[in-house]
Amino acid sequence: MQVKHLLLIAILGLTAACSSKETVNENLGETELYQQAQQDLDNKSYTSAITKLKALESRYPFGRFAEQAQLELIYAYYRNAEPEAARSSAERFIRLHPQHPNVDYAYYLKGLASFDQDRGLLARFLPLDMTKRDPGAARDSFNEFAQLTNRYPNSRYAPDAKARMIYLRNLLAANEVHVAHYYLKREAYVAAANRGRYVVENFQQTPAVGDGLAIMTESYQRLGLTDLADTSLRTLKLNYPDHPSLVDGEFVPREKESDTRSWLSKATLGLIESEVPPPDTTQASRDVIRQYQNAEQDLPAEIRPTLRDLEQGGSKRSWWSYLTFGLFD
Repeated sequence: MQVKHLLLIAILGLTAACSSKETVNENLGETELYQQAQQDLDNKSYTSAITKLKALESRYPFGRFAEQAQLELIYAYYRNAEPEAARSSAERFIRLHPQHPNVDYAYYLKGLASFDQDRGLLARFLPLDMTKRDPGAARDSFNEFAQLTNRYPNSRYAPDAKARMIYLRNLLAANEVHVAHYYLKREAYVAAANRGRYVVENFQQTPAVGDGLAIMTESYQRLGLTDLADTSLRTLKLNYPDHPSLVDGEFVPREKESDTRSWLSKATLGLIESEVPPPDTTQASRDVIRQYQNAEQDLPAEIRPTLRDLEQGGSKRSWWSYLTFGLFD
């Protein structure tokens, strides 16, 4: 059923896009044009309202409804699910009318447009985890609401903006925790510890602080930094005694560490991994053998028997000599 809904929405969207070329009567006066635009807004005909408001602004740029039409245009774009156009219109209004008595409304709509930018039609039908998505729009929305509350603390829109900022701050902190867990899984412990510390230092009073401390503890333990690990663990136990990483007062790591890590995994902080070697083989020898096997597979079939003959000994060069260009003969 969800797929059918999405297909229906896509078809309706394409149909609306193809049929949205509306012409505005050139004989309409300023007042009539504004009244028709208001009727379209009341009827939720936002595409038609946008067309009339743009015509009003272009035909009567210094009329008595010009500034109000610019504000209404921001709202129409926002309700028509055009966040980029809404933000652009809001920025234009703020730039042209910084002292307007309703400029706080432009700041508020700009923040709302960014707030809903990641919450399109897909979010209504698919179970999307917003904390795992790109936080760019959420960060923009938080900054825009912050501008509103800082410049106009007594605005009628400030209370709602502050409530949304709390949600956005929690979302951004949770996103940092997801990134840190990714680094933990990849055994990139330095990067994971830095992300955890960033959450603790910059997102106080959010639910993610306990997760940040747990990540720091686990990362420092893996790195062998006992003092830092103990400090993080004490802070975690003191402030979040019921954290899931604490079982009967003992810290339980989230990720299981492999027995050994290759020099490549360590050098790249886990971004490039390799399979775990068996106990009787060193990682260096496995790297050389794997490189040789990959090179052998790339050779034409008619050459491989000759190379195997060389491996068996005799007066000819060994495969090791070929592989290392004779540096270790």
